[in-house]
Amino acid sequence: MSQLQNFNDKPVRTAWSEEQNKWYFSIVDVIGVLTDSPKPNNYWKVLKHRLLKEGSELVTNCNQLKMLSSDGKFYKTDVADTEQLFRLIQSIPSPKAEPFKVWLAQVGSERLDEMEDPEISIDRALENYRRLGYSENWINQRLKSIEIRKELTDEWKRVGVQEGVQFATLTDIITKTWSGFSTKEYKILKGLKKENLRDNMTNTELILNMLAEASTKDISSATNPTNLEESKNVAQQGGNVAKVARKELESKTGQKVVTSSNAKKGLK
Repeated sequence: MSQLQNFNDKPVRTAWSEEQNKWYFSIVDVIGVLTDSPKPNNYWKVLKHRLLKEGSELVTNCNQLKMLSSDGKFYKTDVADTEQLFRLIQSIPSPKAEPFKVWLAQVGSERLDEMEDPEISIDRALENYRRLGYSENWINQRLKSIEIRKELTDEWKRVGVQEGVQFATLTDIITKTWSGFSTKEYKILKGLKKENLRDNMTNTELILNMLAEASTKDISSATNPTNLEESKNVAQQGGNVAKVARKELESKTGQKVVTSSNAKKGLK
């Protein structure tokens, strides 16, 4: 499970390993946060070389995971778990080191709490959305969309679709089919960069996106696709259900459903 975490409003790409029961963090992102370097990749290359010369096992023990880049594609990225990061931070002179260590411990603790009681993660999401000023109606729709998305990804896992690139490919097909925009085009329309697209959808957009994903899940459950190509076809069918609904609504209201309106411009 990949997601963005924020430290002092700066994003850090992370991935939760169900198998190993721990977080992995993008080393480059952590270096960017700690050093404010405009080129954290170069900083990491120099530091990695120095650590190797010193005989440190930290570098050789680091893993690589595919993570989403700013260009919307997934690339293998050097990652470290919490214990490895604590050791790595010792090699990076930064006034943010101690606050970052506290943040790391908090991230790990919150995840373990959520595993024990899933309602905690729901309550935390509610609190965050309310703090950002969203209406209760929008928040209810957003939480429902998270539930539907989880049901869809569980179905994809059941039929053998792989997380990462394949999930992103199918999501893009669904989005393109119902909205007329690829995920990247949709984000550009709304003036987004790394922000979550669903967090910037109107109520109607959220509802249609939920319809598309729920339909895809139901069709997949009924037809049992056996490979990615068949799942692509299912994704298009599911997206088309919402496309029909969108066009019907637009014909009745005379207004476009998919617009540039987003949370930054007062959408609540």
